[in-house]
Amino acid sequence: MDTYKKIIFVDKAGNSRAPMACELLKEYMPKQPVDIQARGIVVLFPEPLNQKAEAVLISNGITLENYMSSQLEEEDFAQDTLIVVMENGDKQKIQDMFQNAIPEHIQVLTEMVGDELEIMDPYGGSLQAYGLCYETLSKSVKKLAAKLSRGK
Repeated sequence: MDTYKKIIFVDKAGNSRAPMACELLKEYMPKQPVDIQARGIVVLFPEPLNQKAEAVLISNGITLENYMSSQLEEEDFAQDTLIVVMENGDKQKIQDMFQNAIPEHIQVLTEMVGDELEIMDPYGGSLQAYGLCYETLSKSVKKLAAKLSRGK
């Protein structure tokens, strides 16, 4: 596996799954000199962290202050950057939207770590749906952290 200097988690709006995954990876890789960020595929204007996602993070001891979603952009793509998406459809959408996209550097989180199901989008769901999403993300991101640490 390549050694990445930057890892960007991406979901549709960039205000729930991506920031949760971002914060989880920071927790699991505290000593790694990697820039870990979150972006959205379609961010018309910056939005704060989804309130239910924030509640789930806080209940798990993670505080994310002043977070605002931001759009994935051409300059986010580089040889030392890994783009991690939640769903296969997002991977294809990014490849279609961005000329600089490096296909082998855009990976579906669960495929990277050998999990069967994609990370479901809890948008519009209950607080429990966000909690379940967090638990699933936590397991997959922990595997990703181990894989990235071994890759060095």
